[in-house]
Amino acid sequence: MKYDKSYLRNKFLLKRKEKYLATRKFKFNFNLIFKLIKKHFHKRKIIIAGYYPSNYEVNILNFIEKASKNKFKIVLPVIKSSNDMSFKSWIFKEPLYINKFGMLEPNKLNKEIIPDLIIVPLAAFDRKLNRIGYGKGYYDKSLQKISKIKKKAITLGIAYSFQKCATIPTNKYDFKLNYVFTEQGIISSN
Repeated sequence: MKYDKSYLRNKFLLKRKEKYLATRKFKFNFNLIFKLIKKHFHKRKIIIAGYYPSNYEVNILNFIEKASKNKFKIVLPVIKSSNDMSFKSWIFKEPLYINKFGMLEPNKLNKEIIPDLIIVPLAAFDRKLNRIGYGKGYYDKSLQKISKIKKKAITLGIAYSFQKCATIPTNKYDFKLNYVFTEQGIISSN
């Protein structure tokens, strides 16, 4: 039986919320992301797009802090309009501001920067690295734009392993990820 994205999104967001307290036992080896960076970008100090966790998302703040200490430039998403998102520079522990969706983002006056590695929160993913986001298409549109400007940009979805779905229905607007990172490691399409 095939389900639509809306059904799957609601199902997996509810699952993530219900299992959230149990996820404290889940250990993410963020060093695997640094190995991935080394593999794709060698010794170059790249720009990493993260996110400030909310709504029971995987907490990546330790990774962001470590990346900052290792001199990587960090950017976070900023909602520009009803259908547009960009990434703005952020220094770890710098104040963040609440947007109209109740999410934290850097100062809108911060410099807009195109990242090399984009860490993407998600509701669900499948073995083909398709993802279901939150339904507004912000990441799909932004990742499409970034991939045209920076051909070697890498997308890394981040989720708990229980957010894996058998098959996700896709359309021409969906952006397929390069990798998905869970507490079990990094999943690639090959």
